[in-house]
Amino acid sequence: MQHRHFLLAGLAVAVAAVLGVNVLHRGHAHAVVPVLRTATHARAPAAAQLVVVDVAGAVRRPGLYHLAAGTRIADAVAAAGGATGKADVTLVNLAAPLADGEQVLVPARGVAGGATGGAPSPTAPLDLNTASADQLDALPGVGPATAQKIIDYRQAHGPFRSIDELEGVPGIGPSKLAQLKGLVIP
Repeated sequence: MQHRHFLLAGLAVAVAAVLGVNVLHRGHAHAVVPVLRTATHARAPAAAQLVVVDVAGAVRRPGLYHLAAGTRIADAVAAAGGATGKADVTLVNLAAPLADGEQVLVPARGVAGGATGGAPSPTAPLDLNTASADQLDALPGVGPATAQKIIDYRQAHGPFRSIDELEGVPGIGPSKLAQLKGLVIP
């Protein structure tokens, strides 16, 4: 019985509170808060404002990343979890802007030296003597078949001592060699 009295008293207090709030707010104007909406035309170009980059090498989570246009290589490395303890970030221009479809390669210490000429690259040059087939395939003018031929040539003839040795690889002639200068090192 005592339990019923507490229940009824609690119910009465709740009803009184609701009625009291209603009476207090009755004479006051309610402020209407407008809903903020983004214009639909602002959403459409969002895809055009992204670049897709492949972050590879000595990073914690290599892979494809979708980043805002205008971001830097440092942002791509950070998106990939940062450089590993083995990374040599002094060989990467972290301040260079990203381009759509670019591969950002962070070399491990002792893997790549300085560039030997040619057009400057926004990332470190790829070492022909340690590059994987996937890394070679990402180079301009080099597909999976040519990448495998480079690896086969390397295994048959030993390490590359000069970029010009690439002319010995079937399918690489003077024009393709010119494309690769500055992007690869022996």
